[in-house]
Amino acid sequence: MNRSLYGSPMLTLNFMLNGDGIHENWNIVGLSGQPSSKIYIFDRFGKLIKQISSTSDGWDGTFNGQMMPSTDYWFTVDFMEQGKSKQFKAHFSLKR
Repeated sequence: MNRSLYGSPMLTLNFMLNGDGIHENWNIVGLSGQPSSKIYIFDRFGKLIKQISSTSDGWDGTFNGQMMPSTDYWFTVDFMEQGKSKQFKAHFSLKR
């Protein structure tokens, strides 16, 4: 399932880490014009798992070198829109 952020298709709400080499990292696409944007990924208890940027390879589904379980994860995106600081929050599912 895909969702849009301020009108552009930007994020996938599911990703599968199954070793096939396709979609092995989760990131938000479409923020290339936002190099200073930050993406924070949290577990269901609110613990920060990973901070990534829109220009990074994304999140590989690990924390401290350990594979995270198949479950839902929450994220926030801090970005600028028309010179104003904005934040977008949603969640996605990691499947193995």
